[in-house]
Amino acid sequence: MGRSAVETLREHGVNPSAQRVAVADYVLQTDEHPSADQVWTRVQQTFPHISRATVYNTLRLFVEKGLLRQYAITEGCVVFDPNVAPHHHIIDEETGAIHDVPWDAVDIGKPPKVRGFEVREYQVVMRGRKKR
Repeated sequence: MGRSAVETLREHGVNPSAQRVAVADYVLQTDEHPSADQVWTRVQQTFPHISRATVYNTLRLFVEKGLLRQYAITEGCVVFDPNVAPHHHIIDEETGAIHDVPWDAVDIGKPPKVRGFEVREYQVVMRGRKKR
């Protein structure tokens, strides 16, 4: 992340409470795509008294402030991604891990058009297995 979590939160208009910094220290630096419960479990290791509600509310705030992206990539599971730049994802079918794929690695031609909608963003979600 380069700069401290406190500086990052302040730059995005977020009051850096101890709980928010604890969440930011994990979720803004991970290359995983954790669910809210995974964030809560991980943050409890260093901040044992943080509540699940605080983590959920903090994640929602971070999404609102542009620090995280929220995706429903797999059925019934919302995950959070600190990579807010345009990119795609691939899901490892063996492990369930979600990996970032650079935007320019996927060539879909021109942006999609959907009748009755103005498309403002899109992403490709792929599924596969690592080559052996």
